[in-house]
Amino acid sequence: MMDKINYNRIKAVLAEKNVSSKDLAKHLSKTESTVSRWCTNDVQPSVEAFYQIANYLNIDIRDLFVSTLDK
Repeated sequence: MMDKINYNRIKAVLAEKNVSSKDLAKHLSKTESTVSRWCTNDVQPSVEAFYQIANYLNIDIRDLFVSTLDK
Protein backbone atom coordinates (compact mmCIF):
# COMPACT_ATOMS: atom_id res chain seq x y z
CA MET A 1 0.00 0.00 0.00
CA MET A 2 1.28 3.44 -0.91
CA ASP A 3 1.64 6.19 1.65
CA LYS A 4 -0.93 8.95 1.37
CA ILE A 5 0.58 11.99 -0.33
CA ASN A 6 0.27 15.30 1.46
CA TYR A 7 -0.54 17.93 -1.13
CA ASN A 8 -1.35 20.80 1.18
CA ARG A 9 0.09 22.28 4.36
CA ILE A 10 -3.14 23.73 5.73
CA LYS A 11 -2.85 21.93 9.07
CA ALA A 12 0.78 23.04 9.56
CA VAL A 13 0.07 26.65 8.59
CA LEU A 14 -2.94 26.83 10.92
CA ALA A 15 -0.67 25.61 13.75
CA GLU A 16 2.03 28.16 12.84
CA LYS A 17 -0.57 30.95 12.88
CA ASN A 18 -2.34 29.69 16.03
CA VAL A 19 -5.63 29.54 14.15
CA SER A 20 -8.02 26.67 14.77
CA SER A 21 -9.63 24.70 11.98
CA LYS A 22 -12.92 25.71 13.61
CA ASP A 23 -12.08 29.41 13.09
CA LEU A 24 -11.15 28.75 9.48
CA ALA A 25 -14.35 26.81 8.88
CA LYS A 26 -16.41 29.64 10.35
CA HIS A 27 -14.62 32.27 8.24
CA LEU A 28 -15.13 30.31 5.03
CA SER A 29 -18.72 29.25 5.89
CA LYS A 30 -17.66 25.60 5.64
CA THR A 31 -18.35 22.74 8.02
CA GLU A 32 -15.66 21.76 10.51
CA SER A 33 -15.59 18.28 8.97
CA THR A 34 -14.81 19.75 5.54
CA VAL A 35 -11.85 21.72 6.90
CA SER A 36 -10.73 18.66 8.87
CA ARG A 37 -10.67 16.60 5.67
CA TRP A 38 -8.56 19.33 4.00
CA CYS A 39 -6.15 19.27 6.97
CA THR A 40 -5.71 15.52 6.72
CA ASN A 41 -5.35 15.67 2.92
CA ASP A 42 -8.33 13.35 2.44
CA VAL A 43 -9.76 15.91 0.03
CA GLN A 44 -8.40 19.13 -1.43
CA PRO A 45 -10.07 22.53 -1.37
CA SER A 46 -10.92 24.33 -4.58
CA VAL A 47 -8.48 26.88 -5.96
CA GLU A 48 -10.87 29.59 -4.77
CA ALA A 49 -10.86 28.13 -1.25
CA PHE A 50 -7.04 28.00 -1.21
CA TYR A 51 -7.06 31.68 -2.20
CA GLN A 52 -9.52 32.54 0.59
CA ILE A 53 -7.48 30.56 3.12
CA ALA A 54 -4.28 32.38 2.13
CA ASN A 55 -6.02 35.75 2.41
CA TYR A 56 -7.50 34.88 5.80
CA LEU A 57 -4.11 33.76 7.14
CA ASN A 58 -2.29 36.65 5.44
CA ILE A 59 0.20 34.37 3.68
CA ASP A 60 1.31 33.65 0.13
CA ILE A 61 -0.93 30.97 -1.37
CA ARG A 62 2.19 28.95 -2.23
CA ASP A 63 2.80 28.45 1.50
CA LEU A 64 -0.29 26.23 1.58
CA PHE A 65 1.21 23.66 -0.78
CA VAL A 66 3.85 20.98 -0.31
CA SER A 67 6.77 21.86 -2.58
CA THR A 68 7.46 19.57 -5.52
CA LEU A 69 11.10 20.69 -5.52
CA ASP A 70 12.02 19.19 -2.15
CA LYS A 71 11.79 15.59 -3.30
